[in-house]
Amino acid sequence: MVNVDSQARLEMTQPVPPVSHRRREFSRAFRSLVTSRWALVGMLILFVACFVAVFGPLLAPFDPNRQNIMARLLAPGSEGANGAVYWLGSDHLGRDVFSRLLYGARVSLLVGVASIAVGGTLGTFLGLISGYFGGWIDDVIMRLGDIQLAFPFILLAIMFLVVLGPGLVNIILVLGIGQWITYARIVRAQTLSLREKEYVEAARAMGDSLFSILFRTILPNIVAPLTVIASFNVASVILSEAALSFLGLGVPPDVPTWGSMLAESRDHLLGNKWWLAVYPGLAIVFTVLAFNIIGDWLRDFLDPRLKERS
Repeated sequence: MVNVDSQARLEMTQPVPPVSHRRREFSRAFRSLVTSRWALVGMLILFVACFVAVFGPLLAPFDPNRQNIMARLLAPGSEGANGAVYWLGSDHLGRDVFSRLLYGARVSLLVGVASIAVGGTLGTFLGLISGYFGGWIDDVIMRLGDIQLAFPFILLAIMFLVVLGPGLVNIILVLGIGQWITYARIVRAQTLSLREKEYVEAARAMGDSLFSILFRTILPNIVAPLTVIASFNVASVILSEAALSFLGLGVPPDVPTWGSMLAESRDHLLGNKWWLAVYPGLAIVFTVLAFNIIGDWLRDFLDPRLKERS
C-alpha cells in the first residue's frame, strides 16, 4: 500500500507538467515571438551573433592576428597584393577587420553569458539564504552588497584587473562577481514573500531538507524574474567588457575583441579611416540591442497577467 504522505511529498517536490501543458506553453511562446516583430528581429540578430561566434574560425578568410604591412589601412572591398579581398578593410597592422570581427563575437558572447552565469548563481544562492533565514545572515549579506554598490563598478573592475592581470577567466570572474547583488536582492525579496506560503510550510512539516525547500520548492517560483534580469544584464556585461578592453584591461592583446578594435581605431579616426571604428561599434550596438529587445519580450511574455489573457 502506498504511503499517503510520501505520495503527497513526491507530487509537491517533483512537479512534472504534462506534455500537453508544455506544448501549449511552447506554442504560446512561438506565437508571441512571431507576432512581436521587434522580438523576432532581436532573436534573428542574436542567432546570427551566436552562429558567427561558433563558426567564426570557419568563416574568417584570414588569421585575425596575421599582420601584413603591405596591406595596412585598406578600405573595405580592397584587394591586397596577393589578390585577397579585405571585405571590411584592414587595420594599421594590415590585419583583416572582418576576421577580427568574427573572432571578437566569441569573446563578447562568452564573457556576457559566463559572467551572468557566475553572478546569477552566486546572487541566487545568497539571496535564497538571506531571504529564508533572515536575521544576522540577512544583514551581513545585504550590507556586503551595499558596500559594493557604494563604489562605481567600473573602478572596482579596473582595480581588480590591474591586480589580477588581463585574461578571459579574470574578466569573467570580475564581471560576474560585480553582478551578484542584483540577483541577490531580487531573490531575497521573492523568498521573503514565499517562505510563509502554504506549500513551503507543508514541505517543512513533512521534513523536507533545506536544499529541497530552497531549490525545489522556492526557486522554481522565482525563475521568471531572474530570466528577465539575466537577459538585460548580458547586454550590460557586453558593454562593460568592451569598455575594459578599450582601456586595455580585458583579454590579452593577441585575442581580438570588439572593444580592443575600437581602442586601436582612435589614432586613425582623423585620417578618415572610418571602418576601423564603425564595424566593431555596430557589432556592439546590434548585439546589445538584441539582448535588450529579447529582455522586453521576456518581461511581457512571463507576466502572469498577460498569460491569463492569451
